[in-house]
Amino acid sequence: MTDQQNTPLPKIGAPATGALKLAGFASLDSLDGVSERQLLALHGVGPKAISILKLALAEAGFKLAD
Repeated sequence: MTDQQNTPLPKIGAPATGALKLAGFASLDSLDGVSERQLLALHGVGPKAISILKLALAEAGFKLAD
């Protein structure tokens, strides 16, 4: 067993969720340390999704890379 939380992704819309999952980001934990630029490069992920993700990451104790 692992002690990783696997915190679910927040509701950010189907296109953004699909793009994240396709890129291998299935949980907030997997986004910890990923750059905003890398996420914005995914088709379907825009500024609104990034804002929602940043808030959810902060609440879960994670953050995007600088």
